[in-house]
Amino acid sequence: MADESIQYPGLIVPAGHVEPVPRRVRATIGGSTVFDTRRALYVWEWPPYPQFSIPVEDLSEGVLTDDGRTEERGAGPARRHTLTVGSEVREGAAWVWTDGAPSALLGTVRFEWEALDSWFEEDEPVFVHPRSPYSRVDALRSSSSIRVELDGAVLAEAPGCVKLFETGLPTRYYLDLTHVDRARLRRSDTVTRCPYKGTTSSYWSFDGDATHEDIAWAYDFPTVHVDRIAGLVAFYNERVDLHVDGTKLPRPAGRA
Repeated sequence: MADESIQYPGLIVPAGHVEPVPRRVRATIGGSTVFDTRRALYVWEWPPYPQFSIPVEDLSEGVLTDDGRTEERGAGPARRHTLTVGSEVREGAAWVWTDGAPSALLGTVRFEWEALDSWFEEDEPVFVHPRSPYSRVDALRSSSSIRVELDGAVLAEAPGCVKLFETGLPTRYYLDLTHVDRARLRRSDTVTRCPYKGTTSSYWSFDGDATHEDIAWAYDFPTVHVDRIAGLVAFYNERVDLHVDGTKLPRPAGRA
């Protein structure tokens, strides 16, 4: 029986799944290209999103040194390696798949995302992790009225919104700034990145009966795929009382 508290599509890709990447994938360290490949693989070490696994022979710069440590990586066992590119040494930067992993992964290496300075799909930068080919992110204008409350205070009330539907996450409701009571909110220095939406420009917290950190955010310059949310504010459904068309929604237990 379906969980009635979950009001959005779930993730469908199991850990251990492997698929070819139809895109050119590159990464750099200190201006040097570590690899440039058209033969990358998607590998799901856990269901929410994949990582890239790169044929070892497609490394164009750098040396991998076996750290002598094997670990289960969700899709199978892999040996940890340190990556050296010129004077740059990135310890534990890479995992080379070994016996017990899916056969398609043998002879490939999965890099820790933050161990490399920049990643590109074709000629566009990618942040945080690869975009899953099984996920959709759609931003749709809506006439649904939205009311946001917390600790008895009304933080926003809007006659319409932009609804952002992202596979595996609750619907997010983006509101025009004129409908948000920013006098009740405290700006924070938090910045986050999303491979689908881009880099946030603002976060806000609220001090009510208790302190509620980073409950709302905005993307002033989102990716072109979701440009309708530019300059709008969204609140975490999980952290506020959200009313849509007069009905209070249950707080979801999904990822933030």
